[in-house]
Order: sequence, then structure tokens, then C-alpha cells
Amino acid sequence: MKRLFILFVILAAAAAVFAQNEQAPIIDGNFAYKDWTLRNLNGEGETNLREFVKGKKFVMVVYWAPWCPNWAHDVEFVRELHEKYADKGLSIIGVGQYDSVRKMREHFEQKKLTFPSVYESDKPADREKTVHFAQRREAGDMRKWGTPWYIFIEPAAVMPDGDVLVTRPKIINGEMIKPEAEKFIRQKLGLETGSELLSARSEPVEACDPATAGPKLQKP
Repeated sequence: MKRLFILFVILAAAAAVFAQNEQAPIIDGNFAYKDWTLRNLNGEGETNLREFVKGKKFVMVVYWAPWCPNWAHDVEFVRELHEKYADKGLSIIGVGQYDSVRKMREHFEQKKLTFPSVYESDKPADREKTVHFAQRREAGDMRKWGTPWYIFIEPAAVMPDGDVLVTRPKIINGEMIKPEAEKFIRQKLGLETGSELLSARSEPVEACDPATAGPKLQKP
């Protein structure tokens, strides 16, 4: 009986590790986020981020990979944020990574994503060659693949020219803590934060604490 109990405890602990996601809080990114010009996922030309930000109220850049289970955890919520807040001033732009353009486009179609997206890399072998990899390392994100990764940009803080777009942006080094992220976005849009939250449909999830979480699987 004792052995069965010990086995149960071990299995329960293993299940907790496998179920654990990579929620991360919104923090100040202690780095300079660089401007970029990247190819549009729809095949029509390129987008420059500084130009994209002009005239916007609040911008969220999300780095994603179609095969990434951590991005899968956030993708529907990001779509709902865009649907709910686009006409209130939230502009979202995606940056696809580490897969073929065909698969990225298929993913966008399957998930019914309507915000614009560009892509930086189109194969996994480019991981350590990307600006995404270098910038998130500067931001303290030590995950192997690093998607999703969020950058929040207030147009008033954008540099008028040069390689640096904004210094010390707010960032999320992982999946959103949904109630926190939505309240933050509503605040930046000048909206009340106490009612009609999309995230109210889900149980709040605390950020992972490396000091207490125990062994973790290597995730994107």
C-alpha cells in the first residue's frame, strides 16, 4: 500500500510538470528593442515596424511559431483580444519564426487570425541567427525557442529614427497571464478594467516561479 501511495505521488508530480505552461508577468525590458523591416506573411511586400506604429494608440508585437505548444496556449486569446480591442486602439502585429512560410500561412488560416503578420525566419536551423534570439537573450529570456514573446509599444516612446525603436519596453517572456495582460491593455487604451474581461472566463494562473516549480521540461 505504501509503495502504491509513493507511486501515486510520483505520477502526480510528473503530471504537474507536464501540465505546466510558461506564463510570465509583464515586466520592464532592460534592453533596446530594435526597429525592423520584414517580409509580410501574405506575400505582399514588407512592413517596417516604425512606420506601422505611426498613428497607432497602442501596439503589441507577438513572436510566434505555428508548431509551438506554448503559442497554442495563447493563440485564441490573442485573436479574441484583437477582435475585441482593435476598434478601441489596440494594434497587433505578429512575427512568425522557425517554420516554412506555407505552414505559417496555414496556421493563420486555421486559427482565423486577422491581424497582420510578418516573418523573420522560415526554418528551425536559423534559431540562433535571428534578431529575435539575440533580443530576447538581452531581455533575459533563456528559453530555447522563445515563443510566444510579447513586446508592447507606446508610439509616444518611439525613437524618430535609427536602429533602436524603443528603450525599456514592457515585455512578456512567455505566455500571457491572461487577467494581468488584458487589464494592462485596457489601461493603456484608457478603458475601465473591472468588467467584461475576456480573461474572466478562465481561472487566473500565477506566473511560473523557477525557485519553486521544480524540474521543467524544455519548451519553446
